[in-house]
Amino acid sequence: MRNLTCLVIVSAFFVCACGGSNEGTGTVTPPPPTASTVVLAANDLGMHCMDREFSIFSILPPFNVVNAQVIGHDANGSPVLLDEVDVDVRYGAVADALGSINSYSIGKTDFWSYANSLFGASLVNGEGLTGLFMPADDPLNRGAQPMAYILASDWFKADGIPITPTDDGNSSNPYPLMEVTAHNKQTGQQIGSLKVVVPVATETECRGCHVTGGIGSTRGGIAWANDADTEVQSKKNILRLHDALQSTNLQNSTPVLCAGCHYSPALDLNGAGPSGNQIGNPTFSRVMHGYHGPLQNAGQPIFPANISSCYECHPGQVTQCQRGAMKTGGMDCIDCHGGMLAVGGEYNLLAGGSIDGTNDGNPRRPWKDLPRCQSCHTGDAVSHLSGAGLVSDASGIRLTQAYSTGDNSASPLLAANKRFAEQDNTLYRFSKGHGGVRCENCHGSTHAEWPIADDAANDNVAAKTLQGYSGKIIECTVCHTQGSLQLTTNGPHGLHNVNDSGWLDENHG
Repeated sequence: MRNLTCLVIVSAFFVCACGGSNEGTGTVTPPPPTASTVVLAANDLGMHCMDREFSIFSILPPFNVVNAQVIGHDANGSPVLLDEVDVDVRYGAVADALGSINSYSIGKTDFWSYANSLFGASLVNGEGLTGLFMPADDPLNRGAQPMAYILASDWFKADGIPITPTDDGNSSNPYPLMEVTAHNKQTGQQIGSLKVVVPVATETECRGCHVTGGIGSTRGGIAWANDADTEVQSKKNILRLHDALQSTNLQNSTPVLCAGCHYSPALDLNGAGPSGNQIGNPTFSRVMHGYHGPLQNAGQPIFPANISSCYECHPGQVTQCQRGAMKTGGMDCIDCHGGMLAVGGEYNLLAGGSIDGTNDGNPRRPWKDLPRCQSCHTGDAVSHLSGAGLVSDASGIRLTQAYSTGDNSASPLLAANKRFAEQDNTLYRFSKGHGGVRCENCHGSTHAEWPIADDAANDNVAAKTLQGYSGKIIECTVCHTQGSLQLTTNGPHGLHNVNDSGWLDENHG
């Protein structure tokens, strides 16, 4: 176990939180730590995509990630991070308030019919690419599945849950709940739990343009497909168009793994970098964003610079995967990521634009050189970024665009005042803050930062469980025993105790 210092984490967006109009006011009394053990958990990305069918080509397999930390209390009542010596951590299926539950994936996808051809993986039915199962699919251990402890990160991880967006009632639910439970290592007794969203969608469709007769399937000299399933039809059309433009023979090589030739970090589980046929070819992100970005019809961009264009390929007009505090605050994908050509790396990054400084002056690296919390949360009322080219909200403190206006590369801004910054050279989803607790565990997943505007959303369940209302975790008593804290300004981001009468002085508190 590892000691925590002072207050419960609230990392990356505290005082200047986006979309606070839908956040709880703190008037609800938060629940005290249950049985002295608190489970904190979150999905890593806020959305994982997978192909609806795998017979023609595949972009992404069923693969989801949940990270968790468990906080116990020592003999003095001080919070400590528990590790694999202290607890076992598991994930299991649980119904949401509407009765939707997702416990198995067998029969919900054709992934296992093509996994060997696509990924060279000999899997038993129901097994994910990393050996994980849905709770009801594991032939040797039906029920809650174990999460591995990652010593280097100091958290528990389920890396590669093969979940689909179809629940056990055959209804679509891109935001199913899983229950993460902590168990005493010696007795096996459950000592803590938290329900979290494990988001997944198949709304990564190409048929909006590439269905036969669509704007992406009009080139002469190509025999366009006529399959009744428009998803299959569109995928076949894409391979035929690729063959015509690139002199390949993909239509006779199905199923095709796109990342087999166009490197994608999302499928590079070991972080080895491009290899084999990927060497010398542009990345998958580069070809997708770089090819589609300049396309025009009747002199106008086919994909306007707004969220509707992103939702043509990313989930989606129905799924609405960008649903967190930034969305509530009026920002969309482009305010953080930049336009399609910027995302595709068509422009070189400015100084400080790469996550670790090693790629400044070069095209951005997909999945790595991404926007940061500090790019908009640039400081506090005393010290923050200001000046020409910066777009701020009404307060003048928080920015609503993560890069300078006129910067085609959309290089993320760096804050001099690091009060709300991530760890150095580290993305939000990998960062830890106060007491070594993950930023996402108290702010919510990337793209789903608390609070979600729909108070009844499954995404808000975890925050409500922890502190009694939706919104980023701000109640010290989520992790700290009531009354155990001295007056301090050593909380998250230098915050003082919250809802503590000790701070009241002559009616000012």
